[in-house]
Order: sequence, then C-alpha cells, then structure tokens
Amino acid sequence: MKSPLASLLLGGTLLAGCQSNSSHPEQAATAPGTSPDTAAAHVPPAADTVAAIGRPQLLYTLDEAHNTPDGLALAPNGSIILSVPNLADNTYPAVLMELTDAGLTPYLTNLPVEPTTQKAAPMDLAFGPDGNLYYAENQYENSKDFKSRLMRVRVENGKPGKVETVVDKFGLANAVVWKGNTIYVTDSQWDMPGNDKGSAILHFTLAELNKAPIHLKPKTKDPHVLAMFTTTVNETNVDNGADGLDYDSQGRLYTGSFGDGKLYRVTLKPDGSLAQQETLTLTGKQIPCIDGLIIDRKTDKAYVCNSRQNAIEVINLKDNSVTTLAQNGDTNGAGGLLDQPAEVLLKGNRLYVSDFDKPEKNFVNTRSDAPHTMSVIDLK
Repeated sequence: MKSPLASLLLGGTLLAGCQSNSSHPEQAATAPGTSPDTAAAHVPPAADTVAAIGRPQLLYTLDEAHNTPDGLALAPNGSIILSVPNLADNTYPAVLMELTDAGLTPYLTNLPVEPTTQKAAPMDLAFGPDGNLYYAENQYENSKDFKSRLMRVRVENGKPGKVETVVDKFGLANAVVWKGNTIYVTDSQWDMPGNDKGSAILHFTLAELNKAPIHLKPKTKDPHVLAMFTTTVNETNVDNGADGLDYDSQGRLYTGSFGDGKLYRVTLKPDGSLAQQETLTLTGKQIPCIDGLIIDRKTDKAYVCNSRQNAIEVINLKDNSVTTLAQNGDTNGAGGLLDQPAEVLLKGNRLYVSDFDKPEKNFVNTRSDAPHTMSVIDLK
C-alpha cells in the first residue's frame, strides 16, 4: 500500500488573499506522473452536454491515496480541516488534512478504525465550544449494522491528540454542526421498523459527551432523535435521507435529503426540543439531490451541493427561491470544474468545495476518476 504522506504532492495555493485574476491562476498539487497541462486537457466529451454556469477554480488536486475529499471545518486558527474517507477506494486509509496559507498538509493520519470493520471513514466535522474537533464517521458502506460513530479529536495547543468515540451505533452518521453547547448530527439511514427509507437529526449536549460514551438504540426513537424524515426513492435508487446540516440567523435548522432533494426546516423550542418540522417548497429550479450545505447567517442564503447535477445551488431562505451559482457536465474535475460536489465551506467571500467524485446511478458524474479535486468559488 502506498503511504498517503509520500504520495500526496502539495501545491502553493493560498487560503487567504487569492485573487480571481486569470494571469495568476491557482496552483494545484498533481498526482505523480501527471502534469497540470495533461490533467486539464482530459475532460470527457460529455462535459459539453450541460451548459457551464459560474466560474469555479481549481484549489487542489489530490492523488489516488486521497480519492474522496469530503468534510470541511474552519479551525479556530483560520485553517481548514478536510476529511478524506477514501470511500471510492478504501484500500487507502482515511485521513484528515489541513489547508493553511502554506499549503495542504497532513493533520491526522492514524485515525482509529471501527473494531469490527477495521476501517475509519470521517465525513463532516466541526470544532466544538471546548476547542476539540468532532467528526461523523460513516461506516454504512462497510456494515449496515449500525457501526457508524461520532468521534472527538482532543486538541491541545492547536495540535490534534487522542481520538475517541463519544457516540456509537449510528446507521450512517453524516453531517455535524454545533449550535451553542449542543451538537446536531444527521443520520442518513436511521431506519425504523416498517420504514427502511428513514433518516434523522440527532442531538447531544457537550455535558453528555463529556461523560461515558453514548450508545444509541437503533431502529427506535432514541431520546437523542430530534426529527425524522422519509426519503422518496426515484430512478437513482438512492434512499439516503438527511445529509447536510446548518442553521439560519433565527436558529432554525435545515437539512436536505440526498436521495430526493427535499429541504427540511426544523424549529426548536427554547428548551431545545422540537417545535415544528416543515418540508419547504422551493421556487425556481427544483433540486433533485442535496448533499452538503452551509448557511451564510448574514444573508440567510444557503449554499447547497446538488451532487447529482454537478452544481452548487443558492437558496434564499427568506423566500425559498433557488438560483444556480455553478454547474457543469460530466468532467474529471480538471481546471476546477465541479466533479460531484459534496461539501461547502464559506470563509470570507470564498466558497470552498470538496468534489467527492463517487457517483450513484443516473448522476451527471459517471465515474470516479483522477484527478481528485477541490474547487473554490469567489463570491465577490
């Protein structure tokens, strides 16, 4: 097996201060034996079948040892932590990377594996009010027997230390977001008896997580379940439900369904319990698939990964209207084109995009292929 440290080549892209000036293109890391010119030239012909919208730029190119870039978290020091679960080819170990002004470097390369699957699979991640890093671990592709977990990375003096399980027995732990002293986690496969198309948002207080590890009760309305949803299966045959997760300026939670594109709003009571759960009616473009999302709470605009159509959509949560920020056809991601965008992170006026590149049936993206990329979109 190749060493992920040896096989990743680092580029000189700056996280801050980069200008969208065509005379100073973003620099990218490339896989061994592949020149930037060669990679950029290899775009499948099908890319021409969808009109390109917007101007995503190439941020980084990763090699086969980092084949599914996914979750993005803004660290207290301003750097960005990237999860790489390597689900397209999990013969390579999952890792966490760090993006700084100096480049892309390893953050954690010795993630603890789940005892029965012998795999680690970090997805979305976020720093908590205690300064530690929490990540959802998706074991669903390794086992359907509720092996997914919520993990905590102890951070001391800005450096990652011990990694521990704080919650186990999720079906498909996916997105995480902290709101005050409570962490909210989507489980895209929280199936209930008689409903194998279910998903849920679960919530845990920091005080709970600081006690003994929590063991969920699968296929029940465990006390930590806040809201539950049902996916309508379409021609993709995907029944994954609640995926991306964030909250607006009023503290209302939003999640979208990966399988059918429904957008849900969850309103909380003052005590944190469920007050109302709504399925929103969007106007303008209809979104068939919602993966990761992030909300700009200054404008209450949600930036949403439409993974199925290789697009980033913007939903104005004040009127639920949809506009497309960027979209393109079937590409390999060369030059920054979207290649099944999965997660987004807003930092200043820049939107960072991880291209998961692991397609489902009837997705615009038709295959997982090199290069494996991250994109960036300048919003102003």
